Amino acid sequence: MANQGAKKRREENSRHMARLLRIIITCNVIYVLVRMLIFHSSFTWKHWVGLVFTSLAYAIPYQQLSAMAKPAYADDGELLDGGFDMSTGGVCGYLHDVIYITSFVQVMSIASEKFWFTYLAIPGFGLYKSFDFIKGFLSHGSEVETEDEKTRKKREKMEKKAARGKILKTRGR
Repeated sequence: MANQGAKKRREENSRHMARLLRIIITCNVIYVLVRMLIFHSSFTWKHWVGLVFTSLAYAIPYQQLSAMAKPAYADDGELLDGGFDMSTGGVCGYLHDVIYITSFVQVMSIASEKFWFTYLAIPGFGLYKSFDFIKGFLSHGSEVETEDEKTRKKREKMEKKAARGKILKTRGR
């Protein structure tokens, strides 16, 4: 009963990674069957490049997620940690987004090659996030903050209160 949370997370992570692997395999099988077998007359070297590119776009995030989900064991084989919680955001969420966008692009590129432009959402989002990060450094001292009337009055009131000091009440004997 001591490691119930770790055991539960290990099982959740293994189910989650198996589900991601099924999504990846399904999208690859659909692409290969439909694009190579049904539309074989229009299959060119560009499609081979696209297949290799999407395979890499699947493999790299999947390996990182797999490493995050790996449980930690003690020397005696006891489960110490069930792995990273795959339902959290941050880097884990971004890696999932790359896998889901890749599966969408791969399957939809069967219908039209213009769906490859959907991949521009990934570096676009990265630029957006990095711009917010860089903007924090650039505007750190160059921008004078304007204060509205309500905020100014509240600040002055707090300054007066702090200047008065605390009044200590004592009981007379």
